[in-house]
Amino acid sequence: MTDQSAPPSALAAELAAHTGRFSDKTFDWNAFPSNAGFADLARAQMRYIGAGGSPKVGDTSTLKPDHFTLSLIYKETGKYAACHSHEIEESFLIINGALIVGWEKDGEVVEVNLGPKDMILNAREIGHGFRVDGPEPVLMSISVDVGKPLPPVYHYHPKEHPPELARSFGAAPGKTLRFDPKGAHPLQQLMARYVIRHSEAPTIWEDAGFTRKVYCGPGGLATDTCRKEMWGLPSRCALAPFEREVEDAFLVLEGSVVVGWEENGETVEVELGPRDLVKTPAGRRHWVRNDGAGAATVWHVIGTAGDDGVTYTAA
Repeated sequence: MTDQSAPPSALAAELAAHTGRFSDKTFDWNAFPSNAGFADLARAQMRYIGAGGSPKVGDTSTLKPDHFTLSLIYKETGKYAACHSHEIEESFLIINGALIVGWEKDGEVVEVNLGPKDMILNAREIGHGFRVDGPEPVLMSISVDVGKPLPPVYHYHPKEHPPELARSFGAAPGKTLRFDPKGAHPLQQLMARYVIRHSEAPTIWEDAGFTRKVYCGPGGLATDTCRKEMWGLPSRCALAPFEREVEDAFLVLEGSVVVGWEENGETVEVELGPRDLVKTPAGRRHWVRNDGAGAATVWHVIGTAGDDGVTYTAA
């Protein structure tokens, strides 16, 4: 019998320190100072890894970033985010609700509507904003694909531009196009290379008994930063330990999973529920298992763009 009064081992303490619990966190409504004073720009951030584009880099409740950040963003219906750009790629994965994302260039805008489990990888230096026009708020996961991103550069902010122009991401009347992957406009063609629909992504059945949908990386959207995948783990699916030369993170979207670590013959585990996360550092042997009665859906972010040679086998 395990002595419940004994202090946790160093490995168990380290795993706990690399775990982000949804129930332990709070949404920060003041994460983005540029939104202050503009009610239509209001949004809340929950930080898991790094500051994710917010200046709150000193937040001790978030995990240290290496190759990527990861946070949740909550946006209420009717609100929008002003058109801005980054020096690095940034992904929006929709968890709940429907989000309109607009890309702007030379006063023209292409807008795409994204639903649950759809994702857009916002290209470097391309002006982009987002808006919630539907009847329900949006919860999404945002990753900026560098440990410490530079502050965003705003293109159309209501501080300098009329509110109606800012809300349309810089498009004058008649200058907004719908997203069409077969469209002739250069901005439509560019965006088509950065949008992935969950329903259209191929399902890969691994011999270890789980599924992967590749969003970014080999088999998905082309990138030179980080791989991103949607995993489906049936009940009682268990993976044997594996390790990477870079960090990775598991964010549970549905169901529950167990993540385990191994070091010098010692093993420790933690169970994750919806919106809980574990970040595993480079070189640490780890595994994932579904002990629940139902299937689990997990968002997996890996700190390298290429195939790192990891293979998955059943435990």
